[in-house]
Amino acid sequence: MNQPQLPDLPLFRTIADAAGELGFPAYVIGGYVRDLALGRESKDVDVVCVGDGIALAQAVGRKLPGRPRVTVFKNFGTAMLPTPEIEVEFVGARKESYRAESRKPEVEAGTLEDDLARRDFTINALGLSLNPDTYGQLVDRYDGMGDLQRKIIRTPLDPDITFSDDPLRMLRAIRFATQLDFDIDPDTFDALARNKERIKIISQERITTELNKIIMAPKPSYGFKLLFSCGLLPLIFPKMAQLQGVEKVGQHAHKDNFYHTLQVLDNVVAAGGDLWLRWAAILHDIAKPATKRYDKRVGWTFHGHEDKGARWVPGIFTDLKLPLGEEMRQVQKLVRLHLRPIALVKEIVTDSAVRRLLFEAGDDIDRLMLLCRADITSKDHQRVARYLRNFDVVEQKLKEVEEKDHLRNFKPVITGEIIMETFGLKPSREVGELKEALLEAILEGKVRNEYEEAFLLLLELGQRKGLVVVKG
Repeated sequence: MNQPQLPDLPLFRTIADAAGELGFPAYVIGGYVRDLALGRESKDVDVVCVGDGIALAQAVGRKLPGRPRVTVFKNFGTAMLPTPEIEVEFVGARKESYRAESRKPEVEAGTLEDDLARRDFTINALGLSLNPDTYGQLVDRYDGMGDLQRKIIRTPLDPDITFSDDPLRMLRAIRFATQLDFDIDPDTFDALARNKERIKIISQERITTELNKIIMAPKPSYGFKLLFSCGLLPLIFPKMAQLQGVEKVGQHAHKDNFYHTLQVLDNVVAAGGDLWLRWAAILHDIAKPATKRYDKRVGWTFHGHEDKGARWVPGIFTDLKLPLGEEMRQVQKLVRLHLRPIALVKEIVTDSAVRRLLFEAGDDIDRLMLLCRADITSKDHQRVARYLRNFDVVEQKLKEVEEKDHLRNFKPVITGEIIMETFGLKPSREVGELKEALLEAILEGKVRNEYEEAFLLLLELGQRKGLVVVKG
């Protein structure tokens, strides 16, 4: 692996000039250097100076064209400087000490060595000099370059102290391992297991931020396996951990729903699914442990797990501090409907069944079909191929019915207001029954969703109920 090289940007020379004038040794430290070594793009730069980081930021701002505005965060002793190419954060070198009940450190000015020692992992403790006599030279006190070469996540100091001081670093270790496809050093991983209970002092918002980054990795199943193996998953997402395990009675055994879920998640990722489709993959079978029953004739069943899982989604999103708006409703819909296309594959695909699916899925029909394809994880490759071919038939039928009936997010032309005006009714169960009967007729293909046809049926339905038309 090649040594990271500072890009030839005027910004870095300007920082070096300002640091030299102030007499503050300065270094680019952390993730930006790591990503340079890995050949990954990075837009955020951390500059550490042995001195006053805010003063250095302000001096640099005065030297740059247009004199960009420096944002100062006095409580944190940091300053942010945006530039067209990258955003730079300045901070003075510091050392930290922690109290057992908090991850917020007591901070004081320190040396470069102090600052590197407080970093979470060796691969993030790399620096590049911005000083005139050593400009661009690598600073690597903890063999971070060696760990990048070996693809290892390891703490610079004792991992028990590192994780106990700031337990969020445990999730960051797993996140980096997942994003970079690295191993976690055995001593570091053992410390994760020993210190897992410390995660309880971390806010849910910060936990979920790291969890989402794991979910957005190229192969998130790796991260969840690490979370499960070290004992963190039962603490931060117990319902998912409860999916793990296989129960057997006689010749009947069900599959391990935890590992099945991870396979579905990876399949969704491979198909380009976004964060919320990935959450739908994670939650599609979440209620299986709660609905598991054994029947001597058929073996294990999970009847109704899709409905129960959908009912659980708002509570899970609330607990995890995920957004409770359209994203949550979309995930809930996908969880509730995820068996419907599979049921169509097993039957003759009727127009009526397709209409109902289009009506209920609306604009999420394509995402639902992607989730259902991802849900086919049998080890029998011929069975998987057969199911996927059948899904092709279902998708073609969806396309044909949609083009003909335009049922994606359709609304019946006969509204509740029209029903009440026609028969002189007030809001009541009777109005709801008439609306439902009209909807059923449209979905069954008995009438088209056009006013004249639907209104004639309404009059017929009203006549059967003995209703009198007051406005025709």
